[in-house]
Amino acid sequence: MMRNDLTDIAGLKVGQAEDGRARTGVTLALFDEPAVAAIDVRGGGPGTRESDALRPGGLVSAVDAILLSGGSVYGLGAGDAVCAALGAQGRGFALMEQPGIPASPIVPSAILYDLANGGDKNWGETPPYGALARAALNDAAAGAPVRLGKAGAGFGANAGTLPGGTGSASARTRDGLSVAALVCVNSFGSVRVPGSDCYWAAPYEQDGEFGGLGCAAAPVEDLEDWGEAKFNPSPRTNTTIALVATDVTLTPDQARRLAVMAQDGMARAIRPVHTPFDGDIVFAVSTARQPLPGPEPFSLARLGSLAADCLARAIARGVHHACMTDL
Repeated sequence: MMRNDLTDIAGLKVGQAEDGRARTGVTLALFDEPAVAAIDVRGGGPGTRESDALRPGGLVSAVDAILLSGGSVYGLGAGDAVCAALGAQGRGFALMEQPGIPASPIVPSAILYDLANGGDKNWGETPPYGALARAALNDAAAGAPVRLGKAGAGFGANAGTLPGGTGSASARTRDGLSVAALVCVNSFGSVRVPGSDCYWAAPYEQDGEFGGLGCAAAPVEDLEDWGEAKFNPSPRTNTTIALVATDVTLTPDQARRLAVMAQDGMARAIRPVHTPFDGDIVFAVSTARQPLPGPEPFSLARLGSLAADCLARAIARGVHHACMTDL
């Protein structure tokens, strides 16, 4: 039975951890085996770790985990804790095995800005992100479903003027190809149509998964009406970070195309998006459990379209569940 979240993709687990006092958290996607990955960055203020390792032509073509974190630059430290833990398990990249020389776990990471959300950030020289990352690793071992809304890296997020959060959604084609998305929504733009409770992602909703509110009855008359977007933003305070995954075998170039197409899911669900104030990022991962059927370009286009749909749905699901929590 499908869970309608990222864990529907065979070969990966998700761990989440939060610090309620600091109003922040961490989300980890952990792969059973090194997974082909790519990244597409569209926002004007991104924050990443190991993202250059995913550039075309690089030495490394697979990753051990992907980490999403709150905390802005402080959250990048969560990746160090994951690397240390996985390295201690013997996981990681090495050109050759050499006694006494550890492998190097590959853990690309992305952060969102939640430093000004009212939580206690007086952590001095000991930010909580290492501890949160280790807790997320332990959580991943349980193999539980993704918790939506105020959970993981989306715990302290805000989507425009609405509560932000963690969302996830999945889809399976008629011939058995699986695609899913996980997102932490901390956007400058609004996820709802101006003057309405309806989500921009409403046309893609499945089985009332974000309230079944339907599409707005009237068109947007003022194209400069951004509804519940954040106004007078300060730099680096907004970001939507996401991961899309498939069980289909992809090359690094094909994974990159999946990430590029998946970005359209943000455009379907958030308005405006990819602004100078956002750090919008999509990772794409293949766990390679089944071949990409031919003709390959057409099958890749199908996967990319579904990835965008799943990401749009995940964005609305994350905010919808966060709003329910805040009632």
